[in-house]
Amino acid sequence: MPLCAVAYVSDVAGPLSAEQLDALVDDAVRFNSLAGVTGVLLFDGGRFLQYFEGPDDGVSAVHERVLQARSHRAIVALGHARVPKRYFPYWSMRWLGVEPATIEQLASGDWQAFADPVQGGPPPHGGMERLLRFVAPHQPSISAGDATERLT
Repeated sequence: MPLCAVAYVSDVAGPLSAEQLDALVDDAVRFNSLAGVTGVLLFDGGRFLQYFEGPDDGVSAVHERVLQARSHRAIVALGHARVPKRYFPYWSMRWLGVEPATIEQLASGDWQAFADPVQGGPPPHGGMERLLRFVAPHQPSISAGDATERLT
């Protein structure tokens, strides 16, 4: 089944407590699980950077939901493309707190392609490669036990 992905940055629409953010992510986990979508959300207290991946119809449903959400504004698309595999297979959605400079650095990468068509992985020094390097320490190791671990 072909997979696609979307990445964007946006500004928080107003004050967002840790409890509100957790509720927002819990809701996304439920919706994304049903849509077959996985991904990661970075939050620096004022901005989001989100990447999500899955089948075309699931990604379209999640993307429409993102565009309609009142929790953020000033959405800037970084990319929307095919991917050769899931980069975040265990997370329906996971949020990670980051410094503002991290979102700036990741957003400034080249997001035109999520994957190198020849190599099958993200282009070196592109936005996706930067995101993968940043998130790598937070990813579960690949083992049978991790496949059932719920990370939110």
